[in-house]
Order: sequence, then structure tokens, then C-alpha cells
Amino acid sequence: MDTDLAILLAIAAVWIAAGLVVEGLPQLRTARPLRRRTGLLLALVGSGLAGLAGVLLAGLVEAEPTLADRTAVGLALPAVPAVVVAAVTVRRLRQLWVGAGAFARAPETPAPPALRAAAAHPMIALPVQVTGLVMLPALVTATGLVPLTSPGMIGVVLTAAVLAVGTIGVRHALRHSRLVERAVTVRSRSSRTAGVLHV
Repeated sequence: MDTDLAILLAIAAVWIAAGLVVEGLPQLRTARPLRRRTGLLLALVGSGLAGLAGVLLAGLVEAEPTLADRTAVGLALPAVPAVVVAAVTVRRLRQLWVGAGAFARAPETPAPPALRAAAAHPMIALPVQVTGLVMLPALVTATGLVPLTSPGMIGVVLTAAVLAVGTIGVRHALRHSRLVERAVTVRSRSSRTAGVLHV
């Protein structure tokens, strides 16, 4: 196997793994696993960002044709959501990791509903999963099975990407909304209970 292709496969595998990990974050009901899984996700996202940036930079500084040169169209797609991951998602993940740490001293401490709602925020899951998804055109281009440099293929890829992003975004928005509503309900019940106890 070509070394460049192996590197690209490794980067894609990291992003796909990150997409799978982020999918399960809101389903964790105790704080310690939530903190541990968030730490794993931070490591995967950091590795994915470093790998993607390294490949793109190598294409700029190397005189000979590199992976970045041969898969320029494919790598341009994941670069866009990767920038969002670096600018927005990493900060939210750090906040989630710190927040879960405040409740993770005891092994079975339940994760507060507000923390689970934060874990389900679309700006955590959506950019990570979209980056992994749009790594696939880069893999297809690198293998040479289907050239993605023709205008027709670029249009097909962009259309598919827009539809996939819309579907994933709506799904995460609905889940986040449901968990936020549950957190508000729990908070209002707690407030009423506290009011009754103080009467």
C-alpha cells in the first residue's frame, strides 16, 4: 500500500472513530464515563486535526507531488468542518470535560440533565461527524477508483455533502432540544420542591 494512502486512511479512521464516540456522549447517564469519553474524544479530535493539517501543509511545502496534491478536491471538503471543530467544538468539549469532572468523584454519580444536553449540542457532534463523512471523497480520490476532479463529480459530491449535513444537523438539533427540555423540566421540579420545603 502506498504510504500516502496509508496516512490518509489513518486520518480518516481517526475522524470516523471520533464520530462514533461523539454519537454516544449524550447517552451516558453517569458523570465519570462522560468525562472519560469526552477526554477520549478530545484526543481523537486533536489527532485528526493534527493529521489533516500535516497532510495539507506537506502539500504546500513539498516540491514533488504529494497526497495533498493528488487529493486536493477531497481534502478541501473536510478542511471546512475541521476548521469549525478547531474553532468551536474543541472549546465546548473542554467545557464538557471540566463540567463532568465536577461530578465524577463518585463512580455512580448521575450526569445532570443539563450536562447531557450540553453533550448533545449540535456544534459538538455535527462538525466532527461531517469531517469524518467528507473524508470519504479524499479516500476515493486517493485510490484512483473515481476521479473527483470533473465538474460533474464535484457537483454530485457537494450535493451529497449538503444533504448529509442537513440530515445529521436536524437529527442532532432534535436530540439536543429534547434533552434541553428534560433539563428544564427537572430544574423546575427541583425549584418547586425547594419552595415547598422552605414553606
